[in-house]
Amino acid sequence: MKQRWQIAGFGELGNTELYEILKLRQEVFAVEQNCVYQDADGLDPQAIHIACWEGETLLAYQRCLPPGLQQPESALGRIVVAPSARGRNLGRELVRRGIAHNLEQWPAAAIRIHAQAHLERFYNDLGFATDSAPYQLDGIPHLEMVLARPPA
Repeated sequence: MKQRWQIAGFGELGNTELYEILKLRQEVFAVEQNCVYQDADGLDPQAIHIACWEGETLLAYQRCLPPGLQQPESALGRIVVAPSARGRNLGRELVRRGIAHNLEQWPAAAIRIHAQAHLERFYNDLGFATDSAPYQLDGIPHLEMVLARPPA
């Protein structure tokens, strides 16, 4: 079955799409990673949502946040690949699409992520530089990482 990539504002997501997004985020971030945190943090309505679907099945997802909403830079967050879809390089493609979207929408802004520390090399390979010492976020070691905006 063919993959379909979707880029949508919050109001453009259908009920079923939103349900599948929240379900995947909960499945991975809360259940698989055994982490209690507030997923519904109030940022989704201002985000752009990028999702990869195969039929009705959500394979991968992330949200893109504008500069100034969470920090001065634009941001990528809630980056997740469904357990059943891992090993297909979807994570790399997902982040590349997020980078391209943020650079197109907010070309003057760098991109910041709150990366789980064990994924530092993955994000380094995509152009992000580590910008903090490790810290705990919701009981999981994280790093601040930044992709500098390209020179004008």
